[in-house]
Amino acid sequence: MTPSKRMWHLAFALGRRRLFSTRMLIMLPILLLFIPGMAWGFSDSNIQLPAEQVPTNATEVMFLASIGIVFAGTMAAVLIAHDGISRDRASGVLEVRLSQPMSRQRQGLVLILGHWGSIAIPVALLLILSMWLVGYRSDMWIPMSDALVYIVASMLILLWYTVFALLASSIAKEQGSAIAFSIGLWFLFTLLWVLFTTLLAALNGVAVGDTQDQGYLIFEGRLDLLSPNGVYHHLLETRLDGVDRGVSAFGAYAAAILWTIVPFYAFQRRLNRLVP
Repeated sequence: MTPSKRMWHLAFALGRRRLFSTRMLIMLPILLLFIPGMAWGFSDSNIQLPAEQVPTNATEVMFLASIGIVFAGTMAAVLIAHDGISRDRASGVLEVRLSQPMSRQRQGLVLILGHWGSIAIPVALLLILSMWLVGYRSDMWIPMSDALVYIVASMLILLWYTVFALLASSIAKEQGSAIAFSIGLWFLFTLLWVLFTTLLAALNGVAVGDTQDQGYLIFEGRLDLLSPNGVYHHLLETRLDGVDRGVSAFGAYAAAILWTIVPFYAFQRRLNRLVP
């Protein structure tokens, strides 16, 4: 077996083990509630939303439903991968694994692909189900190009949080510290980022509280480039009409590439220097 085939074989085995783990069994109802459930809810023609947020097509419905990915999908990625290294280090398995002839770079790819694949596959299936539910309930079918961007962007944000969790796991010496670090990052980008944005906007003299103020929207949009959740929304906004938050489609794609490369490089660099 060639090194590449062996790497893919190990990644598949790891992903299958995580996919059918008790942890995934616990997360699956939450994913069902947040992803297809929100798509079903936002596709209701009688839903009560602010006038400027009423969806007029399937792409806008799926954009509103993306909150399910931001909350449940990313949390599932963190919970699946947070002990990907710390558990093996505590049990002594990591020392044996790193002593194998396979390079640490390939072992890092195995960890990333295995953990990411275990959450990406069920989420991708739920996204396809969500799009079908939106079309079935509202008779508004999402264009293929918009669906492709939506799925790819969702897979990317899951990849980013998976790498974050593995990086935290490689830094922490105990499983408790690993999950605390991972949840802390998730909490920062998912719940505290709005407060951080508001505070910086106030300090810079930008009007705060008026979501229709163009100055605030542009400030918020540019600051969102520093957040994986913000970049995810920028990618989805490239398929919406009339959305201008100061970031072009090229800027959103470039930010997505950087958010993919930089954490991946940091994790590989950390793994290469790791002493079990």
